[in-house]
Amino acid sequence: MIAKRKPGQEAAKKKGWIQSHKWLLLRRVSQVGILALFLAGPLCGIWIIRGTLSASEILGFLPMTDPLIMLQSLAAGHPLASSAVVGVLVVVVMYVLLGGGVFCAWVCPVNVVTDAAAWLNRVLGRKSGINQGLHLNKNIRYWFMAAILLLSLGSGTIVYEWLNPVTMLQRGILFGMGIGWILILAIFVFDAFLLRRGWCGHLCPMGAMYSLLTSVAVLRVKADGRERCTDCLDCFAVCPESQVIRPALKGAPESSPLILDKNCLNCGRCIDICPHNVFRFSRRT
Repeated sequence: MIAKRKPGQEAAKKKGWIQSHKWLLLRRVSQVGILALFLAGPLCGIWIIRGTLSASEILGFLPMTDPLIMLQSLAAGHPLASSAVVGVLVVVVMYVLLGGGVFCAWVCPVNVVTDAAAWLNRVLGRKSGINQGLHLNKNIRYWFMAAILLLSLGSGTIVYEWLNPVTMLQRGILFGMGIGWILILAIFVFDAFLLRRGWCGHLCPMGAMYSLLTSVAVLRVKADGRERCTDCLDCFAVCPESQVIRPALKGAPESSPLILDKNCLNCGRCIDICPHNVFRFSRRT
């Protein structure tokens, strides 16, 4: 019986382990580094960033505000400070350039949890891109986002911050989470055993908001070496949103090799994992 080849084995053999994990390693450095900057103030008195990943201030003058927080504030009837408006504009401009999915893949600490669940999902032998048992429409997260805004409108409060796992995990690391760990564990179990990338790809309202910014993002992944593709399917195995690859990789010769789908996270795993250098980062043209 021939042993099944693990995704990435050929890339690691051809390019070396570091090169075949380069973007993944950089993502982890980014995620840990950003979280460390938030924790440096309360723990060490070095206040580079104050606040949370929903609303913060860098070096005491540059605000950054999550767009979903602002929309909830508007729906709840709260007056918006000028700094909050500036903070949203900063975030929107940044992620229109880089792609909203960059927040999910490069900044959000919950991504480490869901990546670990995806790894366990593969180890348990589930087929990449095919969930077994539970099926959810990927548009549910947009309906979830709309429901949150309606609840904020009806309650006069910023509803999602009561159960936002992003800020809950950040604060929990610093102050202790208590029952908050149950939510994080639930996300891990949900992704590992019920639906691959279930939370980020199907339910997370913050991911839904940032995916809208990805629709017009400048930075894109490009399959401009697609003629070298050997159909090994490694990129499909590791991509968090594998359905975004096919139009660029397997489209007609005259079709664009750019991955333009709003669900692409610009995580770079397809670049890492491909032994034939089919993919690279590029810009929308």
